Amino acid sequence: MINYNSSASLRAFLEQEGLGMRKKFGQNFLINPAVRQTLVDALDAPNGSEVWEIGPGLGAMTAILLEKGLKVKAFEIDAGFIKILKREFERENNFCLVEGDVLKTWKSRAVKREAEYLFGNLPYNIASAFLADLIEGGCLFKRMVVTVQKEVALRMTASVGSPDYSSFSVLCASAYKVKPLTVIRPSSFFPQPNVDSMAVMLENRNAPAVVPVFFPLLRALFSSRRKTIKNNLSVFCASRFGNSALSARFLQENAINSSQRAEELTPEIFLSLAKSIDNVRL
Repeated sequence: MINYNSSASLRAFLEQEGLGMRKKFGQNFLINPAVRQTLVDALDAPNGSEVWEIGPGLGAMTAILLEKGLKVKAFEIDAGFIKILKREFERENNFCLVEGDVLKTWKSRAVKREAEYLFGNLPYNIASAFLADLIEGGCLFKRMVVTVQKEVALRMTASVGSPDYSSFSVLCASAYKVKPLTVIRPSSFFPQPNVDSMAVMLENRNAPAVVPVFFPLLRALFSSRRKTIKNNLSVFCASRFGNSALSARFLQENAINSSQRAEELTPEIFLSLAKSIDNVRL
C-alpha cells in the first residue's frame, strides 16, 4: 500500500522500486489529501462515468476516482510509473492504462471516446499545448478539472483587457466557461515545485462548433501584441487571400475600431470575425 500523503514515504518507495523523478516529464505528486479530495469533488462526475486522467503518476488520484465508481482511462508516459500502476490497479475492471506521451496518444483514443470528463495534475511543460490541442481538435468534455502552473491558470481565466489576456484565454473561452478553483502551494507537492499551482474548472459552453479559420486567425492577431488589429488582420488577409485590403471590410462588418488591439476584443468578437472571413469565397 503506497502512502500518498508523505514525501518521506514516497521517497522511500521510489528508492525501493529503483525509480526516480524525471524533471523533463514535470513530475510532482500531490501529497495533500484534502486538496486531492477537493479536486475530485469539483469534477462531480456521476457514478459509472468515464474519466480521462492525465499524468496519474503512482495513482493517488486514480484510487479516489475508482473509489467513486468512475471508469478511469489513465494516460502515463513514465515507464517506471506504468509498472507501478499496472501492479496497483490490475484487478480494477474500471481501470484502463494508455502508455506513452499523451500529446501523441490522445487522438487515437478520441475516435470512440465515451468520456465526458477529464482530470489531471498536468505536467507544466505540456499543459497549455495539450489543452489547446484538445480544443483545436474538437475533443471537448462536459467538464475538466486540471491543475496547472498558476501563470498558465491566470491566462486561462483572464478577462478581456487584463494583462494576462491572450490567444490562449480566448481559445479556452471559445469552448468552456473557465473558473479558478484554488491556489495550491508548493508544500502540497513532492518534490516541491518552484512556483504556485492552481486548479481550474472548465465547463463546456455547448456552443456551436467554431469555423476552422478561427484558430489560425487567433494566433495571427495576437502574434504582435503592440500592433493594432488592423495591421495584424491586414497581414493575415494578405497571407490567406492575397489581398490585405479585405481587412477593412471585416473590421467594418464586425464594428471593430481599426486602432484597437487584440487584447481589447472579446471572445465573441473573435468568433464573429472568423465567421466573416470564413464566408468569403474568392
